Amino acid sequence: MAIANTGTIDKLDKGPLSKFRIPAEARIFMVLLGVALIFEILGWFLVGQSFLANKDRLLVMILQVSVIGIIAVGVTQIIIMGGIDLSSGSVVALTAMVSASLAQTSDFGRAVFPSLTDLPMVVPLLSGLVVGLACGLLNGFVIAKTAIPPFIATLGLMVTARGLAKWYTEGEPISMLSDSYAEIGSGVTPVLIFLGVAALFHVILSYTRYGKYTYAIGANRAAARVSGINVGRHLVVVYAVAGLLSGLAGVVTSSRAVSGQAGMGMMYELDAIAAAVIGGTSLNGGLGKITGTVIGVLILGVVTSGFTFLRIDAYYQEIVKGVIIVVAVVADQYRQRHRRS
Repeated sequence: MAIANTGTIDKLDKGPLSKFRIPAEARIFMVLLGVALIFEILGWFLVGQSFLANKDRLLVMILQVSVIGIIAVGVTQIIIMGGIDLSSGSVVALTAMVSASLAQTSDFGRAVFPSLTDLPMVVPLLSGLVVGLACGLLNGFVIAKTAIPPFIATLGLMVTARGLAKWYTEGEPISMLSDSYAEIGSGVTPVLIFLGVAALFHVILSYTRYGKYTYAIGANRAAARVSGINVGRHLVVVYAVAGLLSGLAGVVTSSRAVSGQAGMGMMYELDAIAAAVIGGTSLNGGLGKITGTVIGVLILGVVTSGFTFLRIDAYYQEIVKGVIIVVAVVADQYRQRHRRS
């Protein structure tokens, strides 16, 4: 009893201090502000212009990362559950090709499917979502039923989906898409889709059984199974959701470009993982929030836009991205050791 009381007293003593602890999302947001401020200062010194005062530049920045953000929402859920997904970029390419092939107009004499032109916009949209969902289900079933590590299973689909995207038209791009399909990716629509998806899954992860199961499996898979959670079934569901979102990202990508190309989505999976990790999602599982991922996406956008604004070569962006990812992972490992201690 004395030991129990001592533990209680210790907790009470630490209570007032814990009230002043800054939330993780607030710390990540301060990083975002710090990065933006650095580019603002460098802008005045090196370019003679403001980085933040240009509304058009900020809009373009958000548009550039909106597709990554859609993917990152699904990837975040997988990482929280203790998994990983390397196939999302290739799934974007495959869904972009399939949906674009069903969005062509009859004015184009070399349509992929001449008898399936001038279709309603909902047809290519749903086809892209179905292809993405099928890829996610395949990932989930392979991982759940064969116990293959997620890294290997999704790596296999990454290569396969990219190959299917090239095979679909033998490497030829798909053009002459309908105006109604192009509207999906026009203007600020991709941003609204990203924010809507993020808001929806923030609520789902925070307040539903789906979210509780996802966090429980990521925190301790064995304990989750003992508590009655069907781990295999939930794993399939989470990967299916991520695949569905990758399919949506593929539709938005092809709609924005008004074409379908097998090279679309290249390295998107790594950017999505980076956004999730930068946003505070732990690679060990059981920890992370969609709000943090949104901020992580914005950080990547600020870095990319800032380097373009300063007219710095693109390969430096990749170097900085790599450094940011490593720093974020190191910070995550430090947090994990601190919590265990």
